[in-house]
Formats: sequence, C-alpha cells, structure tokens
Amino acid sequence: MKKNIHPKYDVITVECTCGVKFETRSTLAKPELKIAVCSNCHQFYTGKAKFNDADGRVDKFNKKFKIAK
Repeated sequence: MKKNIHPKYDVITVECTCGVKFETRSTLAKPELKIAVCSNCHQFYTGKAKFNDADGRVDKFNKKFKIAK
C-alpha cells in the first residue's frame, strides 16, 4: 500500500438524541458524532412501527389486484 494517502481510522464516540452513547471506528476527523436516531430508538429496530392505512388504500389495492384462487 502507498503511504500517507489513507485517512486515519480512529475510535470515535457516537451519541444519539435519545441519550445512548457507543464507540465505533471511523475515518471521521472529529472525535465524536451526534446522530438523530439509533437502533435503540428507531421504530424499525424497536418493533414499535405503526402502520398507517390512510383511506383504506391497502384494501383498495387488494380489491383491484385480487388474484383468483
């Protein structure tokens, strides 16, 4: 490998708005990173995602494209 062309790969601290902090490695030049969502508070990871069926769109789709059995 060529010398002095690769970025530094250091340990940084990541802090979420929910208060969770963890350490990871990154090429980011700053020692810490603030994020808005993480795996502890995002709906996809927590299993608390809410399905919003506005105006019965799923029912309309199912009726329109119903496959005969």
